[in-house]
Amino acid sequence: MTDNVLTHTTVLLNEAVDELLQASAGIDGAYVDATFGRGGHSRLILSRLSVRGRLLAFDKDLEAIAEAGHIEDARFSIRHEGFSHLAELPAGSVDGVLMDLGISSPQIDSPERGFSFRFESPLDMRMDTTRGQSVAEWLATAEVDQITEVVRDYGEERFAFQIAKALVARRQERGPISSTTDLAQLVADTVKTREPGQNPATRTFQAFRIFINAELEELEQALEASLQVLAPGGRLVVISFHSLEDRIVKQALAQGAESKAPRDLPIVPDSMMPWLRLITRGAEVASESEIESNPRAASVRVRAAEKVAVAA
Repeated sequence: MTDNVLTHTTVLLNEAVDELLQASAGIDGAYVDATFGRGGHSRLILSRLSVRGRLLAFDKDLEAIAEAGHIEDARFSIRHEGFSHLAELPAGSVDGVLMDLGISSPQIDSPERGFSFRFESPLDMRMDTTRGQSVAEWLATAEVDQITEVVRDYGEERFAFQIAKALVARRQERGPISSTTDLAQLVADTVKTREPGQNPATRTFQAFRIFINAELEELEQALEASLQVLAPGGRLVVISFHSLEDRIVKQALAQGAESKAPRDLPIVPDSMMPWLRLITRGAEVASESEIESNPRAASVRVRAAEKVAVAA
């Protein structure tokens, strides 16, 4: 879909919605688009739901909320909240949850948002610009060990300590980093080797964005909430774009699909039965043709599971 100037191409659009709507309730069900973004998934889901179907969306981004306002459909509603607020829905009230964990192209390509090292802009990176600290505000007081931990753990950057030292030294000498291009240049000056074709600042920008938005913590909360709000026969479909997210999703689904009973237990109580049945064994990936037309699809992974009905 088009956002006036900037365009976002939804990755694995049909595949993800196909998996979602194979829930037992089918096109008559109540579904959640947990990350509305620019509405690609929501619009396709609505086009396939019956008149009895319902769709609730969540998003923290004010631009996403504005885009959702263009959908005039009584079956649709959206909440200006992160998807961890799934936990507020009644238990067993939803037939399917779709999570697209990728940052949208308009967010990356809007210079004023501060997500990209390709543009000169304030160093913000908040998904919801009405709440919380920006990256620049955090870096104004963060110490070397704090910055090191964030860049190492969320960016998987082997030069995390050197980058953290350089950031604090720069703050002490000339004041804190406040722009995307200044940060990108500092990292480039500090990181002397990098994978071919990758900007030296890629991992650091990813780390700060994940940290400042508490993305992994919110994902863990949302996955747990999904298991509670899904009705038996309901489906969870998750699209992830980097290994940190995918690892959390993979582990959560695997744990939900495991029996908690000892192998030799003759009768397994309901409380020890698996919560989930895995739909995808491993992860579904984008086709070569989709990657060719949309290079951001190269890292995408889709995992799906169905909530198992527990015997009475």
